[in-house]
Amino acid sequence: MEYQQSLTVPRRILSSLLSSLSAGVVPRAGAPYVAIGRKDEISAFLSDLENIAEGGSSMRFLIGRYGSGKSFLMQLVRGYALERDFLTADADLSPERRLYGSGGSGVATYRELMRNLASKASPDGGALPKIIARWIGDLQARIGADDTDGSKLRDAVMQDLRSVEFLVGGFDFARVIAAYYRAYMEGNDELMSACLCWLRGEFASKTEARRALGISVSLIIDDDNWYDFIKLFGVLARRIGYRGFVVFIDECVNLYKIVHRVSRENNYEKILSMFNDALQGKAEGLLMVLGGTPQFLEDPRRGLFGYEALRSRLCDSRFQDDEFRNLIGPVIRLRRLSDDELFALIVRVTALYAQYYHWEPRITSEQQIRFLTLALSRAGTNSMITPREILRDYLTVLNILMQNESADFEKIVARVSAESAPVSEAESAETGVKKPDFSPEDIIL
Repeated sequence: MEYQQSLTVPRRILSSLLSSLSAGVVPRAGAPYVAIGRKDEISAFLSDLENIAEGGSSMRFLIGRYGSGKSFLMQLVRGYALERDFLTADADLSPERRLYGSGGSGVATYRELMRNLASKASPDGGALPKIIARWIGDLQARIGADDTDGSKLRDAVMQDLRSVEFLVGGFDFARVIAAYYRAYMEGNDELMSACLCWLRGEFASKTEARRALGISVSLIIDDDNWYDFIKLFGVLARRIGYRGFVVFIDECVNLYKIVHRVSRENNYEKILSMFNDALQGKAEGLLMVLGGTPQFLEDPRRGLFGYEALRSRLCDSRFQDDEFRNLIGPVIRLRRLSDDELFALIVRVTALYAQYYHWEPRITSEQQIRFLTLALSRAGTNSMITPREILRDYLTVLNILMQNESADFEKIVARVSAESAPVSEAESAETGVKKPDFSPEDIIL
């Protein structure tokens, strides 16, 4: 089979992509090159983007097993949002980063989001200075060259900031942005750095902030109010020329793992507040996407469904079942990729592998089908197999074939084939295992 002419991907992106897939890690760049089978979910998110571009707000819960593609889909949607001139920010929760907590665990999430704040011009994060610089540049271009004393530009800056002053924390937020503007115009790097520190939530006390900024601020960004400033960024994003602000918070299962009940419920109370703001239109230009496992959502004791106010909002309607999909509601459950989609995925990865290593893989379509059949032959994998498991095993096979001239596909899979006895019709009916039914001619890449 000829693989190397199928795709052309920049080598830097290709290296990162293959390394991430081999390690079972979500690629930060290059996700569209291996995006297979999530068309409906992507369409739902694109609809949300259009909604917030009009000043609306939304919140989604992306639910799936470990390795099912939650984080991958988030990175994919993040890329689409950046291409459409939205601001994005993303963070993974951990024992040290929560939505609500004392000792800095709440504001730590905010700091991570600000560290990963991205725009089309700065897709890798750290975009805050460039965002403000673009805004000031756009204002200067709009005003023209007749603003000799800078008064018109100053008035335009204050006019844009006036729209956020009435929001919680908005007055101090506007004052710091205005101070950054003045420092930018004066070339005062020290004050610009202090303003960025305040906006990133890095000051420990108001006294420290006042000393560094040289202006009086009534608050700093902390564990209690950090979400209010996320909403402020959503409003400001649209005022300064972007289409909206999209926030991705992954690994929400870490909230489910919190042992202390009161602490766990405080975090769920924060989610409830975010959800109400989004559905009631109180978070202009903001889309929140939370990713977690089924246990995080459905566990009646420790999950979101254990918190009655969230259960009543997020549980499935009694008219909904597995046969029908509903991607308009707040919860998107990731289905298992079909056999055809999994086959298309390994064919695509083979082409990328061939391009990167300048090597023609010694594997045929029939052997690829056999590999996938073998991967799906274990009891329970018909519903539980994930793309992460498939790709890690498949890339291992390709690595062995490339590095060992004496190796062939049959020899590599012989031991696994012996351990996985063929599934009989009776066993298939009992366990739910379904052998894949496809051929290479059925796949359109």
